[in-house]
Amino acid sequence: MAFTRPNYEDDGQLCRKFLCEYHVESGGGAPKDFIYGRALTRLAHREDTAITVDLDHLADAEPELATRVERNATRYTRLFAEAVDSLLPEYKTHEPEHRDPLDVYIQHRLMSDQRHAEVGDASARNKYPSELTQRFEVYLKARSLDKPAVIRDIGSKDIGRLVTIRGIVTRCTEVKPMIQVATYTCDQCGCETYQPVGGGMTFMPEAVCKSTQCRSNRSGGRLYLQTRGSKFVKFQELKIQEHSDNVPVGNIPRLLTIHARGENTRCAEPGNHVLVTGVFMPSVKEGFRAMQSGLLSETFLDCHRIVRINKTEDEEAEVGDLTEEELEAAVNEEDFYDKLAISIAPEIYGHEDIKKALLLLLVGGVDRNPKGMKIRGSINICLMGDPGVAKSQLLGFIDRLAPRSQYTTGRGSSGVGLTAAVMKDPLTGEMVLEGGALVLADGGVCCIDEFDKMMEADRVCIHEVMEQQTISIAKAGIMTSLNARVAILAAANPAYGRYNPKRSIEQNIDLPAALLSRFDILWLIQDRPNRDNDNLLAQHIAYVHRYERQPPLRFTPLDMRLMRRYIALCRRKNPIVPEELTGYITSSYVEMRKEARNNARDSAFTSARTLLSILRLATALARLRLADRVEREDVGEAIRLMESSKDSLSGGVNEAAPRGFKDGVFAVVRDMLPGFSAVATTGSQVVSYDDALRRCLAKGYTPDQYEETLQDYLRYNIIQVNQSKTEITFV
Repeated sequence: MAFTRPNYEDDGQLCRKFLCEYHVESGGGAPKDFIYGRALTRLAHREDTAITVDLDHLADAEPELATRVERNATRYTRLFAEAVDSLLPEYKTHEPEHRDPLDVYIQHRLMSDQRHAEVGDASARNKYPSELTQRFEVYLKARSLDKPAVIRDIGSKDIGRLVTIRGIVTRCTEVKPMIQVATYTCDQCGCETYQPVGGGMTFMPEAVCKSTQCRSNRSGGRLYLQTRGSKFVKFQELKIQEHSDNVPVGNIPRLLTIHARGENTRCAEPGNHVLVTGVFMPSVKEGFRAMQSGLLSETFLDCHRIVRINKTEDEEAEVGDLTEEELEAAVNEEDFYDKLAISIAPEIYGHEDIKKALLLLLVGGVDRNPKGMKIRGSINICLMGDPGVAKSQLLGFIDRLAPRSQYTTGRGSSGVGLTAAVMKDPLTGEMVLEGGALVLADGGVCCIDEFDKMMEADRVCIHEVMEQQTISIAKAGIMTSLNARVAILAAANPAYGRYNPKRSIEQNIDLPAALLSRFDILWLIQDRPNRDNDNLLAQHIAYVHRYERQPPLRFTPLDMRLMRRYIALCRRKNPIVPEELTGYITSSYVEMRKEARNNARDSAFTSARTLLSILRLATALARLRLADRVEREDVGEAIRLMESSKDSLSGGVNEAAPRGFKDGVFAVVRDMLPGFSAVATTGSQVVSYDDALRRCLAKGYTPDQYEETLQDYLRYNIIQVNQSKTEITFV
């Protein structure tokens, strides 16, 4: 098909007609909604600084024009800007309230021209470039049905076209002013010269005055740049890296440079997953750089729109809060806490308590900032276990579920890659810091697999992040502290590959105590042979392998999108710990300290960090209920999860009670008597009924199991319970 040159004058009139006449039918007898008419009114009154032309709207009104805009986006952006500039006086009803220095500058120049009577008023305005007088920016929005392109698929065929890409932001420069119109003043005749600067990164300043007076006198006046009369726009450069699922085997991820101007700056941060719409352009070089580059040309994307998206779907991250109906159905539903936990990786069999802990990690606790210090709210969890217990699969699911996360491995990570590296800025040549995985995951989750394979020198850099939530840097003359408010989820194998029961727990774990104490929960997952459990696990795996979905459960697991929205809603809550719970939390912590001191099998060190972990877990549970106060049940569930993780280290409750739960419950109650390795109560043979119940709940037993055990031992005449159920007496 022969190429026909478009008539840009006619297309400019079509752009003007579209901006004036396009409307949306409101329905119900309501007046028509002129979308761009309202936008032009706001621009005329300086209430907005940008107008976005939606190509879906343009395709409805002028389909052929929309196609031409996509093919030659830069030229048609100028046409739309000229149309907007000519229409603004028609939509202006009053003078803007605030005037900037450029308004005063232009007004003074017009008055000066009138006084000297060199040119008329209309000619004086035409003397100024249109870029100098325009106080707005025109952006294009791609069609909603266009699928985002892969970075490595964008090539020379897309030069000048409007494209949309998806990726993760790896680096952002500082926002700096970029000159758009340079204004010069002659030192001989005083004439002003204006030089519009193109879209490139470099330009050649004018040096010699070309006015009529200087040419006739041959005075050779020199031009000097006037910064107050020049126009600058905000500029920021971003680096976008393609997603790992788009990288072919044996290749490395591609990077693309994004040039953001005006209102598109500060729209994304390193670590954000974004959709970027822009014009694919070559970099224009001049002088020696052009000679050095030869026939090759670097490319960039001139940004028109940046939208933050979720990691797994091409939808905006901020859109889609839960409706009131969905919220009421979620909160009022029975066992919603269990349903949320089971919905985490439903294809993985078992691990109910571990999934509950991972759910609390996603929700997180509340940061506290007393004077002079900071108490973190992020929850750190370490999963240590035998090979083949789905540790890496759990990490992968959390990495996909969390809105902001980074996934790395022990051997593939260095200390610099986790914290920050000193790089040279290609724009300014200055030494700048480029954040690593922990900085990119700020406000999210950092999943570290093969944690035990990490070198000790690299592992030390995580200590400060896990407690102070900062990274202190003193490199290349840069001394600063970066925020790393991140929850760390680590997975590791025991020291000998598999857990060796013939060796002590300290020998199996083989991690420094300073690091272990920074983990709120340390879970040991052992692969023990058990005929019934192995049969259920094999059936589960066979079903998933055959049908590529989880087996039918007693309820349908929640959708990942719904879970992400609910977790985002929970994180907005900031529950407090009421004063009446202080005594209960204090006494529970004191009991845990006594039990840890008296129990030789308890290998988990109990310190003040354990108390802070309980508070973090309790506030996360209150957040899950969308409550403003922590309840007693939240503290009890937090202690139960802590005790359950400790039981996994010491062999679990079942090892201590092989004949069933009744022996285990009785052992817990009996250990509360004086002479046993637990907290003693007043009286020689009397135990508090409520204290014993709380202790059993913390050990993982249910109230029904507690009641059933007491009834059995009452029949055996081993214990007696008073009528008010306040004391248990051993006969």
